Amino acid sequence: MRSTADRIRHALSFEFIGLILVTPLGALVFHLPLLDVGVITVGGASAAMVWNYIYNWCFDRALLSFAGSTRKSQPIRVLHAVLFEIGLMLLLMPLIAWYLQIELWQALVMDAAFAVFYMVYAYAFNLAYDRLFPLGEWQREPA
Repeated sequence: MRSTADRIRHALSFEFIGLILVTPLGALVFHLPLLDVGVITVGGASAAMVWNYIYNWCFDRALLSFAGSTRKSQPIRVLHAVLFEIGLMLLLMPLIAWYLQIELWQALVMDAAFAVFYMVYAYAFNLAYDRLFPLGEWQREPA
């Protein structure tokens, strides 16, 4: 399993790169001021970092318990990304609606767009991260 320091490096790098990509893109797509999207994305990223640590720790513990390893197959990676985003959407949707003073359904649309972006991004980021920082246990297991 990954160490606490590795999990912190993972969370910080994931959120920093994600913010650089999603903030200007969100302002463009939703025709909102960059500052408003920045508040939403930075607030969302802050919540996501905490959720990321908790979720990945729990997911890895469950995976280790059920499969005997934290190595993720392609279907498990997809499940991992989808479940993460569902949990984060449930947390962020009411906060987006409150901050922008919009209806929940509008916040749901915005949150869903961010979630789709982040699911694709999370899959690519985590695949790259695992290749850049592989765990020793993976070298002893069949691919």
